[in-house]
Amino acid sequence: MSWLTAALNSSVGKKCVMGGTGLFLCFFLVIHLAGNLLLYAGAESYNHYADALHSNVPFLIVAEGLLYTAFVLHIYLAISTNRSNHAARGRGYAQKQTKREDRTVNVFGWTPDTTMFVTGAIVLAFIIIHLNDFRFPVIGRSLTAEMSPFDKAAFLMGSSIRGAVYIGGCLVLGVHVSHGLQSAFQSLGLNHPKYTPLIKYASWVFAFIVAIGFSSFALWGISMRGKVTPPDESAPAAPDDGDVHPHPHPEQK
Repeated sequence: MSWLTAALNSSVGKKCVMGGTGLFLCFFLVIHLAGNLLLYAGAESYNHYADALHSNVPFLIVAEGLLYTAFVLHIYLAISTNRSNHAARGRGYAQKQTKREDRTVNVFGWTPDTTMFVTGAIVLAFIIIHLNDFRFPVIGRSLTAEMSPFDKAAFLMGSSIRGAVYIGGCLVLGVHVSHGLQSAFQSLGLNHPKYTPLIKYASWVFAFIVAIGFSSFALWGISMRGKVTPPDESAPAAPDDGDVHPHPHPEQK
């Protein structure tokens, strides 16, 4: 892993790793979106897809390992780059200026790429909520452990508050990748005056598909409200396995 350490210690290397992880995460979004579109095909199709995916344990371990590694590297480099840029600019400036003709600076001095850190932080918070809902329900008691994947998605997305959070998160994700995708190509040196406009256009199209596609699942969930309910919590709790000797009735003492 010495090559990775060397890359992370150089500015050029950081840009390449940042671009590479960004492209990988965009590829994951495409796969994740395609799989979730099976929700519209019905419970049988989606449950079959989810069961087949989670039954292939070796593939799942490798895929999740690569995914989480890419996430960690991307987040680390985003924080490192933001701190470096902040230090280079210094403090006390009321405006930012740019010499690039393809960027516009508004009255706050913000350019599209300077919003990347803010939108990235929001996307990170959204991902944590999403993982807590569907993958690692560690906050509070999971009500959906015994539900099928389709019913679980319908129940969770049926909440108006959660649906609003998901739609907002997906829209911010779209804003983030709209610049992130074209920036990834540039960081990897895959830019050329002849192809840059096409890459920029494709990035906006990709961002639109991602934002609308994932947001639609929240709207689907709201349309399914009331059709799926979690396991009955009112049922009496099972006896504690550790309590092998129940307390005798007072008359039996």
